[in-house]
Amino acid sequence: MPNGCPLSGRKRHERRGTSRMIRSVVRGFGAALPKRVMTNAEMEQVVDTSDDWIVQRSGIRQRYIAGEGETTASLGEQAARAALANAGMTPDDLDLIIVATSTPDNTFPATAVNIQNRLGMHHGFAFDVQAVCTGFVYAVTTADAYIRGGLAKRVLVIGAETFSRILNWTDRTTCVLFGDGAGALILEAGEGTGANTDRGVLTASLRSDGSHKDKLYVDGGPSTTGTVGVLHMAGREVFKHAVGMITDVIQAAFDATGTTPDDLDWLVPHQANRRIIDGSAKKLGIAPEKVVVTVDLHGNTSAASIPLALAVAAGDGRIKKGDLVMLEAMGGGFTWGAVLLRW
Repeated sequence: MPNGCPLSGRKRHERRGTSRMIRSVVRGFGAALPKRVMTNAEMEQVVDTSDDWIVQRSGIRQRYIAGEGETTASLGEQAARAALANAGMTPDDLDLIIVATSTPDNTFPATAVNIQNRLGMHHGFAFDVQAVCTGFVYAVTTADAYIRGGLAKRVLVIGAETFSRILNWTDRTTCVLFGDGAGALILEAGEGTGANTDRGVLTASLRSDGSHKDKLYVDGGPSTTGTVGVLHMAGREVFKHAVGMITDVIQAAFDATGTTPDDLDWLVPHQANRRIIDGSAKKLGIAPEKVVVTVDLHGNTSAASIPLALAVAAGDGRIKKGDLVMLEAMGGGFTWGAVLLRW
């Protein structure tokens, strides 16, 4: 049984296409970014670094930084409204909102509830998912479970972050890497045949290992320090584990569906580091031209990075209806996961 695929027996049945089933189909997408763009040249004025150093180690050339009045909830609301407009829907059409974030507006209530209120939605339910950079993959998988289980027909899934608020702006090894933003998808129940030609989520593979907690973490919290804290990362350790963990869950998704890298139209990875993205694709034999890369534009926006990248690639026409798309991410915890879907 592949890691993170407890329903592998059902998935084998699905590949044969012998039954009708519910699929979670993408109906809309949207994105939102803060007004301020911070280039590497500006970063040189903040810490001892250089454009060459940042680009060589990460591929990042700029990032967006939230300003006064811009929060995780406000960015998430903008992305949500863009996704609703793209889908031709209103908040009244939604049953559930799931927000993936590690930088909520408040300790509680959930940012999802905040966004629900901002949208004027007074029915259904809303909650947050916290899996750091893997949060959006976890959230899509959770939405798929609610849709397949008949508990929701339309789910708004948002990844939204303001990581600039938890950075140590004197640590050049971390502050140059992260940015702020939000992205959203709307998933709707649709009927499938059980075959890989169905539109919608085909499979997911999720993993975590808490023994790696101290390699990427924030040194604060309500129950420990009573403060927000700042981000710490053992960059070399994270890099050392990243490619292996990412390829593990992607391969599990391929195995669960009987597909291969040749069948894939697009890999949309978490946009953390260009070297990790390139290394993972190369190890799996995924052609570079099939990989969506936006890390140069956005930096690492944690749970927002995949939906931001999807919005760019679907918005410019690269990702089209019927395309086979792999989403993957790894984040603090460690958490990691992949979702294979047909657009």
